[in-house]
Formats: sequence, structure tokens, C-alpha cells
Amino acid sequence: MALEVVTFGCRLNIVESEALRLQAEAAGLKDAAIVNSCAVTAEAARQARQAIRRLKREQPDRPVIVTGCAAQIEPARFAAMPEADRVLGNDEKLDPAQWLALARSNSLGRDAAAPADKLAVGDIMARPAMRAAPTGRLAGHTRGFVQVQNGCDHRCTFCVIPFGRGHSRSLPADDVLAQCRRLVEAGAREIVLTGVDLTSYGQDLPDGFRLGALAARILRDLPELPRLRLSSIDAVEADDALRDLLASEARLMPHLHLSLQHGDDLILKRMKRRHSRDDAIRFCAQMRGLRPDLVFGADLIAGFPTEDEAMFARSLSLLEACGLSYVHVFPYSARPGTPAARMPQLPGAVVAERAARLRAAAEAAQRRHLEARMGQPLSVLTERGNSGRAEDFTLVRFDREIEPGRIVSATGHTSDGRALLAA
Repeated sequence: MALEVVTFGCRLNIVESEALRLQAEAAGLKDAAIVNSCAVTAEAARQARQAIRRLKREQPDRPVIVTGCAAQIEPARFAAMPEADRVLGNDEKLDPAQWLALARSNSLGRDAAAPADKLAVGDIMARPAMRAAPTGRLAGHTRGFVQVQNGCDHRCTFCVIPFGRGHSRSLPADDVLAQCRRLVEAGAREIVLTGVDLTSYGQDLPDGFRLGALAARILRDLPELPRLRLSSIDAVEADDALRDLLASEARLMPHLHLSLQHGDDLILKRMKRRHSRDDAIRFCAQMRGLRPDLVFGADLIAGFPTEDEAMFARSLSLLEACGLSYVHVFPYSARPGTPAARMPQLPGAVVAERAARLRAAAEAAQRRHLEARMGQPLSVLTERGNSGRAEDFTLVRFDREIEPGRIVSATGHTSDGRALLAA
């Protein structure tokens, strides 16, 4: 049996899962399953528990190790599951010593342990510095991912992630650069900088080295790197150096995914967000003025407590007002212990219906984006499956065999609503 890693949730979890795989394999851990859980919604945590039960049912003798945000926030609940053999916290999962101990254990997966004996979950809020995840290119991808930041100091009323990730912590620039250099030497043609609150990068570092300066240094010190991309950012935290770099540096990809969450000012206040509707619209307009080819994506929540039809309509209209091309839609999910969970909740059917309408609008926006790109020459980084991503993150599928890891020129001749189809 081979090591199996099952991942739920965000891009950062996907990146960390690869780091877990590398650490577990380096420690000699075999014949085990690792579940890297997510806590962003109640459904995500439920799916993790379901996967744990399935994994143990399919192979009863194989150890199941549980980690991730849901395990950090609700460790006792996961430890109480008879199917879970160990529960690791979000900091502990990146500690090589933990994986060495698991690999050397003679009882892991064989003897039933008391719930308390399964736990290795510390106080994530007490973690003073970021523990670097050993990163590499994700299997089958030609992009490399570097986690430069972890945790969050904000307290949005709907979110439990700070309690799973801890305070905002940044990886020093020298360490970031070393990881980037290793990825380039391994053949990565694009590097993606990731984090929980990426634009807070550097606020905890003594030199005040922010995200814009970090990106500029990577591009300066690695001239052989063709493409650098940012994951999700918070527009109100984008520093001036980052704005200037986006305007002037072609190797910094023209695609920003924004944490917007809603388009109504009162709901944004109740969410305890730090921007207004006008702030979001102004940011997109200003950045597009600096770089006309810039494409925006966003996260939006449907059915937040107290949201009425007029408030929801303002979220719908934000897609056009900001010119969004890619939208991740989240039906609101009450998380126990959060302030939003104590607000007047909407009926589940209303939440589902509004989420469906928002998804339909998002799909229409993506189709418009693809139609606008038809017939235009695009620079595409090819990946497996005869597909790839253009600089603005447009998905391109080829109708022929194409070698992964190349940057090629392609022109889309038609669209399937999700991708451009190119010869």
C-alpha cells in the first residue's frame, strides 16, 4: 500500500499536503492515509469526517492520520473517532520530528488508543514564527508553490480560520528566495506565492519587508524565472510597491484573486470586513488603469445573516461593477463560536437559492471573459492533460498532444464555457 494524502479546502492546503507527503516519505512512513482537513464551512469538516470513516472501512489495518484546520479547531472531536489513529495540529504537521515518530511507531494503526493519546495539537496562537513547509512542484504541474505567510490577525465575523492557523506570520525573504531558487532549478516555469492572508506579508518582520518588495526581489534575483503569480489577496492591504510592480513588470502575472466576500456596505460591516463596496470597485478600476490586461477573480458569500434581497442584488451587481472574470461562490455556513452564528440566520433554502443565482452570474462572467479572449494570441504554460494557463489565468485546452512544462503561443477558436479550446 502506498501513502495516500486526501486534501480538503484551499490552495494552501493543497500546497501543504504536498509538503506532508514529502516529510512523511522522507521519514519512511508507508502504508498510511493522511487527511488534511478544512474548517472554512461546516460541510468541509463533515466531508473530512466522512473521508476518515471511508478510508478506515476500505483498509482497516491502514493508519489514518488527521490534520488541518478542522483538526486544529476541533481536536477532541476527531480524536474521539475510532477510525482516526493520530490527530496532528497545523503546526505539528509541518514538524519533521512528528513524522519520524509516526514512522517509527510500532502501534500506529494496530492498537486502539484512548482519544487523549492520539493528540499532538498545540496552541497555534502561541506559535511566534512561521514554520516553513518544504515545498515542491505539485505532481503533474509545471507551477511551483511557495507558502510565504500563514495565519491571520483579522477577525471576520463568519470565519474560524484564524483559530486554525494562528496569528499572521511571515517567512523571511531569504528563506522564500531559497525555496524559489530550488523550484526554478527543478524546472518550474511559474511560481505562485501563497498564504492565508498574503498581503499581510512582512508586517511581523523587523525589516518591514512587504509583499511588493518580496515579489520584486524574487524577480530581480531569479531572472530565469519566466512567471510569478500571487494567490488570493486583500485589496485594502496591497502596498504601493506591489501596485507599481504589477504596472511595470510583465513577469508578474496579470491576475489577482480578491477576498471581497460581499457587495453591500452594511453586510460588509457585519462581516467586519475592512473595505467598502466603493473601495473594491475603485481598486479594480485603478489597477486596470495601471495595467489594462489585468484580470480579477473574487470570493463572494451568498446568504449571510440579515442579507435581504436588495443587499444580495448589490453583491450580484459587483461582478459587473468590478469586472470580475472568475468568482468562487460560498453559501454562508454558520460556524459555532463565530459572531455571525449568533446573528439572525436565513432559511437554508434561501441561502441555496441565492448561491445558485450567484453561481449562474459567475458562470456568465466567465463565459464573457472567454469570449473576449477568443482569437487573441495567448502565452500558455502547458500542464498535463493537454491543457495550460494563460498569463491572465485563462484555462486553455488543446485538441492535440502537447508536452507539459512549455510556454507556448496559442489562440482559442471556441469555448466550452470553462476553457478556451485551441488547436
